[in-house]
Amino acid sequence: MYPVGASSVCCAVCNAVTAVPPPGTEMAQLVCGACHTLLMYIRGATSVQCSCCHTVNLAMEANQVAHVNCGNCRMLLMYQYGARSVKCAVCNFVTSVGASASTNEQKFSV
Repeated sequence: MYPVGASSVCCAVCNAVTAVPPPGTEMAQLVCGACHTLLMYIRGATSVQCSCCHTVNLAMEANQVAHVNCGNCRMLLMYQYGARSVKCAVCNFVTSVGASASTNEQKFSV
């Protein structure tokens, strides 16, 4: 968090200075797909650039995201709801998640 009334905040990890949104702005969070840094962004944004590694991450609403366990290592994977398959970033196994595999698919909503 940042002090009330601050106009900007400095990241303790990468020293990036970021403008603080106006009071009352709804915020959301996601984990960077490349470096796993927790990122906060203004809800409704479609993409978020990581200030640490500069990767551009897709920011999907909760109703656009689904979860499934990897068919090989059982790691919980998050993917765009409606996708036919998802590739595990840990073991590179491709898990089918289409209509025929919907028993392992869980729609996620917050």
